[in-house]
Amino acid sequence: MALLSVEDVGVRFGGVVALDGLSFTVDEGTICALIGPNGAGKTTLFNVLSRLYQATTGAVTFDGQNLLAVPSHRIAELGMARTFQNLALFPALTVLENVMTGAHSSGKVGFTRAALRIGVGSEERRMRAQSHEILQRLSLDHLADRPCGGLPYGTLKRIEIARALALSPRFLMLDEPAAGLTHSEVDELGAAIKSIRDDFSLTVLLVEHHMAMVMQISDHVVVMDFGRKIADGPPEVIRNDPAVIKAYLGASA
Repeated sequence: MALLSVEDVGVRFGGVVALDGLSFTVDEGTICALIGPNGAGKTTLFNVLSRLYQATTGAVTFDGQNLLAVPSHRIAELGMARTFQNLALFPALTVLENVMTGAHSSGKVGFTRAALRIGVGSEERRMRAQSHEILQRLSLDHLADRPCGGLPYGTLKRIEIARALALSPRFLMLDEPAAGLTHSEVDELGAAIKSIRDDFSLTVLLVEHHMAMVMQISDHVVVMDFGRKIADGPPEVIRNDPAVIKAYLGASA
């Protein structure tokens, strides 16, 4: 069953067409990759799904709900979380504290009770325990009390994913998580994403340029060019599609 359905979505910025009639679905429990040249519209779509951008045309349905009618501050309540191309961690905070900032977005205390310090202690303990568990499952627990500043880039990427997981999402959007990583780090990340999908019962939508990782871990691949979909299907079909080879891959794998 499709958890996410994107139907004929278009986005225009004045005279610039960023997305042009884009349609695809993401089945629950799968890893779906969006690939395409720079400027193809991949991050624009992420921003539409995150409700940072408003679609000009089309419809998006998430778990049967009209996603385009949901304000950005309610996305987490639906069970959606994302990472960004550029790291947005707090260098002076510890790894655990950074992950806990994600958990706070799913907190249940509320503004009034927090201001009156009602139930804050138990909520804080719950978030701390949850964040510790996530770090442990990502093999980052040994760094829990270290400040993020100065840690290796690949480690910071995994910490950002951990923070997104602290929202307890059903649907995780990863925007170029392998950017800037070494080959060995990319391999480790690919294995981690598959493990995260399985361990946390997630559906993953992935924007990525590392084709080896995409083809290895994805169940489904959507290829974009100039805001349009030019192909979609399983990796073994995509890697041999003539339109994809011409527009993006450059040579058949």
